[in-house]
Amino acid sequence: MMTDLLFEYSEAHTTPESTVMAKLNRETHLSQVYPQMLSGHIQGTFLRMMIQMLQPERVLEIGTFTGYSAIAMGLGLPSSPVSIPGKEREPILHTIEVNPELENGIRKYIHEAGLEERIVLHTGKALEIIPDLDETWDLVFIDADKPNYLQYYKMVLPRLRQGGFIIADNVLWDGKVTGEPAKMDKDTRGITEFNDFVHNDKRVENLMLPVRDGLMIIRKL
Repeated sequence: MMTDLLFEYSEAHTTPESTVMAKLNRETHLSQVYPQMLSGHIQGTFLRMMIQMLQPERVLEIGTFTGYSAIAMGLGLPSSPVSIPGKEREPILHTIEVNPELENGIRKYIHEAGLEERIVLHTGKALEIIPDLDETWDLVFIDADKPNYLQYYKMVLPRLRQGGFIIADNVLWDGKVTGEPAKMDKDTRGITEFNDFVHNDKRVENLMLPVRDGLMIIRKL
């Protein structure tokens, strides 16, 4: 895993956070019991750049937390309507958070970032909300409860367009994925089952990046 010194060096050589993102980052660390769940500066910048490269029309995020990654991706969305055969549509990011106590804070920062027209927040269980979203996804970001990663993947893949991407966070799970299977807790088992399933799924190609806590980049063939 990356040393603290190398991580600090990487952050120092990454375009600085915007004022809103830096404020949200700080508030999350001051107010949340597990602030490490935040995507953070480097990963947030990576997600924004992925959006800028792919220029998606419809994005789904499973697991909002305090809104950092949703806003980072929202800031990368095209500023004008995306042209598709026969019509133009405004790019939209749907994000799902299970904890209703986080809703007011998320909406506050979406407003401060000027993204109220681009980010749609859903509060509740993702497995119940996703089937009701009548969309074809260009990109899906999974960063929610680890035992359900594989269920989320199986649920969204059929509605991901051909050539679309899924990005899954925490796929190295603090190095626990290399431990003895019999001693793994349910979160670690959830991640390893997801990793193994994706790696053997002939419908996709995948790349595991040892960035932060591990990112799996998945492209639908």
